[in-house]
Amino acid sequence: QLQLVESGGGLVQAGGSLRLSCAASGRTFRFYDMAWFRQAPGKEREFVAGITWSGDSTYYADSAKGRFTISRDNAKNTGFLQMNSLKPEDTAVYYCAAGQTAGWTSAAKYNYWGQGTQVTVSS
Repeated sequence: QLQLVESGGGLVQAGGSLRLSCAASGRTFRFYDMAWFRQAPGKEREFVAGITWSGDSTYYADSAKGRFTISRDNAKNTGFLQMNSLKPEDTAVYYCAAGQTAGWTSAAKYNYWGQGTQVTVSS
């Protein structure tokens, strides 16, 4: 079993920055690909960014490119999402996820999920 706990969400003004963290425990985190998803009220859960278990490759949704950076520190069993130039449309609950099968943008790839952290961006 792998447990994931997100933190770092909050309220920020448009143009500001937040850094989300995903702390992992229970199994060897570095053996899992990990990703960030988000879900706004009334909308489907959407892929934001992903990173391979080694950290050598990253993937971003078009909405995140140029503004968000995904990273991980396997020695500390922690993943991160640095979010800059935030916009009101970024407002959502953000979830970290981990998995070992192909399909970056599909939630079905991921077997383990955190509880989510709220990000609210005011105009």
